Amino acid sequence: MALTKNDIIEAIMKETGISKRKSIETVEALLEVIKEDLGGGNDLLVSGFGKFCVKEKDGRRGRNPATGESIQLRSRRVVVFKCSGKLREKVDG
Repeated sequence: MALTKNDIIEAIMKETGISKRKSIETVEALLEVIKEDLGGGNDLLVSGFGKFCVKEKDGRRGRNPATGESIQLRSRRVVVFKCSGKLREKVDG
């Protein structure tokens, strides 16, 4: 099951004891900072968690799976995540 934004808000409320409104504002502000930074092409490092990197993908030939028609995919930027060693250890158990 996926962790939702609402789950994060509830966890912040529980951990800190702050109001739901303040928790929502905090989560929204954090996500906006992350979006702005990554949208500007910058990498984002969260110590002990991991690094979000913006990578350039070149244009390439693709295929429409419904019709089998060959198409040209445009170049684009994508976000990739590299987890920290601490997070990797936590996930591996």
